[in-house]
Amino acid sequence: MTHFVIVGAGECGARAAFALREQGFAGGITLIGTEPLAPYERPPLSKGGSGEAPEPKFIATLELYREQAIDLRLDTTAATLDPAGKTIGLADGETLSYDKLLLATGASARGFPGIDGASHRIHMLRTHADAVALHAALHPGRHIAIIGGGFIGLELAATARMRGADVTVIEGLPRVLKRGVPEAIAEAIAERHCREGADIRCGQAIEAVQEEADGVVVRLANGEIISADLLLVGIGAAPNVALAAQAGLAIENGIAVNERLETSHADIYAAGDCCSFPLALYGGRRVRLESWRSAQEQANLAAANMLGEGAAISAVPWFWSDQYDLTLQIAGLADEATIHVRRDLDDGAFILFHLDPDGRLLAASGIGRGNAIARDIRLAEMLIAARAYPDQAALATSTVKLKSLLAA
Repeated sequence: MTHFVIVGAGECGARAAFALREQGFAGGITLIGTEPLAPYERPPLSKGGSGEAPEPKFIATLELYREQAIDLRLDTTAATLDPAGKTIGLADGETLSYDKLLLATGASARGFPGIDGASHRIHMLRTHADAVALHAALHPGRHIAIIGGGFIGLELAATARMRGADVTVIEGLPRVLKRGVPEAIAEAIAERHCREGADIRCGQAIEAVQEEADGVVVRLANGEIISADLLLVGIGAAPNVALAAQAGLAIENGIAVNERLETSHADIYAAGDCCSFPLALYGGRRVRLESWRSAQEQANLAAANMLGEGAAISAVPWFWSDQYDLTLQIAGLADEATIHVRRDLDDGAFILFHLDPDGRLLAASGIGRGNAIARDIRLAEMLIAARAYPDQAALATSTVKLKSLLAA
């Protein structure tokens, strides 16, 4: 019987296993995950200020894996990969043979130089166990220092403030959300954090971090000392490539795949946070996306291509973040844009459209309360996918429906 193995039981790996069944695959499927919990969604881990202990949002019940004949191996590590022999060696000594393999190994939280792992006073966030430990430490009267003013750091800052803790965010770059978020939107986010009582320090290099019996001391390069009860490190994630690298697969900002998610070795695919791929929509530029929706889209594409479809990745990159009652959404990649057009909406919400010198729409970034920007960002995403050159005056005018530009 044909046997497919998926290494990585996160959003992407689990979705791919079910997608294989939905697309008609009747062979064996083994899904290997290092955590003891069944696959769950990670975005809720850093969001929300509820006083309740976080509960994992499972992708499916254990019964559904059994019904779909998916052999789910939890608390299991894939230790070796032999592409020539088409085998996976598990840490417990078992060897699995595969006909096709999907690497969906995800990413791990980046550590801060000089901090040797986590402790009860120094935390990082990637797993449900991390979230549980963090939840127990966040409560009124505590002072939380956060290294990193990106998405994770700011979402954790919002969560901590909503739980009543005092917060200081330390960011080495000149502003928060420097990578991939326009300055106007970053300023709106920072202003909201400050209004909620968070202390945001940008352009601050860290000289040393010292854990003490009753807290953590962060010494800045300017000589200032920040004392806190707890330190959160939120400086992004690094792709998990050790297994692929050991097997000799090409690595380039993650496991390098082509537009069909095929690695440099036959019958081995990679998808999700762990891989980088060329995106035709942006001239074949190689990108790596850490996104909930991207993981789902790539799961479906990987499953289809493991079954021989040969489809190319074409989805528009999309990101979102919830902080307090604000939602930020970005469609596309804006870093090569030279023209920026603003559309103001009701209640302080706005969208920035990012175009290349010829007027082609490359990306759209928006911020507002609740779902204020959701529809327009979705329509902008469709314009980006169509490689549209929309009228810039129309983009700036809120009374002009984006749907009419799409029809044009």
